[in-house]
Amino acid sequence: MRHRSVADLMTPTAVTVRRATPFKEIARLLTEFDITAVPVVDDTGHPLGVVSEADLIRRPSAGGVATAEQLMTSPAITARPEWSVVRAARLMRRLQVKRLPVIDAGGRVIGVLSRSDLIQLFLRRDHAIQEEIVEDVLTRALGLAPSAVTVDVVDGLVTLSGTVPRPELLPIVVRLCQSVDGAVEVDNRLTCAALNRT
Repeated sequence: MRHRSVADLMTPTAVTVRRATPFKEIARLLTEFDITAVPVVDDTGHPLGVVSEADLIRRPSAGGVATAEQLMTSPAITARPEWSVVRAARLMRRLQVKRLPVIDAGGRVIGVLSRSDLIQLFLRRDHAIQEEIVEDVLTRALGLAPSAVTVDVVDGLVTLSGTVPRPELLPIVVRLCQSVDGAVEVDNRLTCAALNRT
């Protein structure tokens, strides 16, 4: 199973601004590059925050004197390129942000992952998600009998019910299911056969 990473879906960053970049310049960049937000970086390329169209609308500036530092939402919530897209999507949903600057090992911005980048991934059919979990995760990876675990998928929500033979398998099953492309959340209702016998 090879699952897509943030690096596979992110838009490489060609556009960033500095603290002192004025309102009008930010507005011009968003229009020119047809983007909805731009990372604000320091002199070494490390992210300080993000200025979005919504930030500009909330803080209209007569004469364009406001700067990126005054307009930005900070601190910047970031992702790493090697993360699974599921992990990034979960972070975006939990913190209610629409985009994540992606940083390299040195902490410098190398791209942006937006909700629109994720749309195609999460439009994956429920049946395809269920099939991958049953065949690849439960049967091939973990060697479980397909009849032992019931997998239901509705709008990307994966519900697992049934029994696994050993308690240490429970977190492994959940983690592997969470990593399947298109799985938005996992509702774990599994029990352990060994515990049931005691």
